[in-house]
Amino acid sequence: MSIVSTTKMTARQFLMLGDDPPGVRLELVNGEIAVSPSPRPRHSYPDRKLTQILVSHVEAHELGMVLGDTDTIFGEYDVRRPDIIYFTKERQQLIKADEAIDGPPDLCVEIISPSSTAVDRRDKFKRYARGGVAYYWMLDPMAQTIEAYRLSGGRYRLVGRGTGEQIVRLLPFPNLDIPLAELWFPKHHQ
Repeated sequence: MSIVSTTKMTARQFLMLGDDPPGVRLELVNGEIAVSPSPRPRHSYPDRKLTQILVSHVEAHELGMVLGDTDTIFGEYDVRRPDIIYFTKERQQLIKADEAIDGPPDLCVEIISPSSTAVDRRDKFKRYARGGVAYYWMLDPMAQTIEAYRLSGGRYRLVGRGTGEQIVRLLPFPNLDIPLAELWFPKHHQ
């Protein structure tokens, strides 16, 4: 007779593991460790550019705090690392310098890569909605698109999108122009 363990790892246990091994990114998904590769330049470039745009706007208007790739607890068995997260000034007390974030960000941004499309469009979409994340953006560097969703009645509703070289304004930043052309990896390096 063999015994199979069905015990799920908790967020607390996962966070005790410490830093990720080199070259991989670990998250806790429904009590199981999920491993994904480190980002490639096509993913990293728009991440840094969008972060720069958001940080400049948020700091200039004292709106709150923008962070990236930070352990964020979404339940007893879920610890995710959204590419970019934003907390309003009213909710930034949830951020402690040396701890995982225990509470939903006001905005989560995921930069889609070919290996993460299904996870970002289905799994994280549902997890962030259940976790109470008010806004979720998905940026697709291959398709050169961005989609913005707002949580309403426990489900995400599309509230904005852009493509190519458009300049967009997306909630929760109604006064911020985001020039999409600046986000895509430069053609002369492809």
